[in-house]
Amino acid sequence: MEACYSQGKFNATSYDVMAIVIVSLQTFAGMWINAFMTAVLCIAWLKKKTFNSNEKILLFLGCCRFCYLGFTWAYFFLSVIYPRNFFVHPIPQILSAIQSFLNFSNLWVSACLCVFYCIKIANFRHNFFIYLKGKIDRIMSWLFLGSVLFSLVNSIFVYNIIDETYCDNLNSTGRGNSWKLSIKMDEHFFPLFFLSGFGFAIAFMAVIISAFLLLFSLWRHKSKMQTNSGKNLSMDAHVKAMKSILSFSFIYSINFACLILTLIYATKEENPVDILVLVLQYAFPSVHSLILIFSNQKLEKTLCRTLSCGKCKVCMR
Repeated sequence: MEACYSQGKFNATSYDVMAIVIVSLQTFAGMWINAFMTAVLCIAWLKKKTFNSNEKILLFLGCCRFCYLGFTWAYFFLSVIYPRNFFVHPIPQILSAIQSFLNFSNLWVSACLCVFYCIKIANFRHNFFIYLKGKIDRIMSWLFLGSVLFSLVNSIFVYNIIDETYCDNLNSTGRGNSWKLSIKMDEHFFPLFFLSGFGFAIAFMAVIISAFLLLFSLWRHKSKMQTNSGKNLSMDAHVKAMKSILSFSFIYSINFACLILTLIYATKEENPVDILVLVLQYAFPSVHSLILIFSNQKLEKTLCRTLSCGKCKVCMR
């Protein structure tokens, strides 16, 4: 993104303004959705005093995505409007590391949720799968911890790589701490691209494998129940989880493609799909959280009541 700047003033291009407006609308909608999910789960936690693995994952996802959307919006807005004040040591390294931690936490914990649905609902008679089903809460705690630790390690790696690259491209000024606004990508970034791509690929594979196993379990269960005309609770659980995971798999596939395109075009001066990638990446935390709300009976009922109350207040005015 380019903008023409004068001393103490800015003159953003029409492309910058359009991008800021679109991203702002998506961000505030996504923050409201995730704040709602987090608030409902916290209230339920205070009432019950207990939390299962599913609710823990949903709560962390809601908090993580709320922070991710708010932080990335502020990062994007300030970097476009005030780039000369923004790109000062060590602001780029710190903000990039925080953004990387939130992004990876969001992706990996989302993948953990798919794994949880697969183990919890799918029916397989293999001893190993039965063992996993019995230890699901402990397994999810370790997966959850591993996701956060991997995100933390990756963010530290991001900080070190960006710090090294920016220092190599340092443009000395009177104060000696202002950096070039256009940093050329060099060999320092390729280890970072490899690690990021590897992390995205592992999370993506976990989602696809979970979807495939759950779909296979649903097909086997449906074949067994063809002679039974009555409703089956296990079948309903399979179908509901399958809808959630398949819709998430589709959204996750689009987001994964966008992340790969971001890594590919990061080394090029021009990015022809920049605005499309930006819109889709900001849509992912909002759309998936909305799917999770409608997949959860408690969250869906609370949302409907909230919207109904809002409509009544508007009509009364």
